[in-house]
Amino acid sequence: MSLAGRTIVVTGAGKGIGRAIAVLGAKRGAQIVALARTAQDLTELAAETGARTIAVDLSDAAAARAAAEAAMPADYLVNCAGINVLEPFLETKVESFDTVQAVNVRATLIVSQVYAKHRIAAGGGGAIVNVSSIAAFNGFFNHASYSASKGGVDGLTRVMTNELGPHGIRVNAVNPGVTLTALAAVAWTDPVKSAPMLSRTPRGAFGTPEEVAEVVLFLLSDAAAMVNGVTLPVDGGFMAT
Repeated sequence: MSLAGRTIVVTGAGKGIGRAIAVLGAKRGAQIVALARTAQDLTELAAETGARTIAVDLSDAAAARAAAEAAMPADYLVNCAGINVLEPFLETKVESFDTVQAVNVRATLIVSQVYAKHRIAAGGGGAIVNVSSIAAFNGFFNHASYSASKGGVDGLTRVMTNELGPHGIRVNAVNPGVTLTALAAVAWTDPVKSAPMLSRTPRGAFGTPEEVAEVVLFLLSDAAAMVNGVTLPVDGGFMAT
């Protein structure tokens, strides 16, 4: 799946899955435009991949739109930026809820609007992948804000599929299960916490950011020309149990 000559905008590219997508995309020949909040992360990514970088706090709607405009033109878009605030449902703060929705859902809307308008003005065509989560399907404890946001991402994906399809723009979502980013590995290497999840995962292991990145790049590529409007679990079979 060569991506030579293509430009991919990746939000949340500073860490975790977003960084893996940016690195793998660059290895496949794409020019990466990386959006993230932390300047140091972007500096390190640029040194490794040659990515063009834009530092932005996507919880700020105006800043998100300005950064998206600065990232254009692009062939493909990956909305990977996401945050989580763990709180029991009865103690979930309105401020926490609003911030999580702003980054995970509203920024996806805004950046996708900017990308799609540019693609349509250029004659159409392209692909968007939204990075969601199996939390969109499962009511994990303490994940009220996060689960609501990822359900929103999946719903937004379906609407975008219908409305952007006539312009030749495909839209899909991937829904990773537990993925061993550097941050997640600290928690999920604890057998007490990991055992119940692993027991429900037919693969018997958690995923890696690189494994999710492979699926994302496939969905962007022409090899996935007939894949449109899906919310695809990348979870080692967790959702099948």
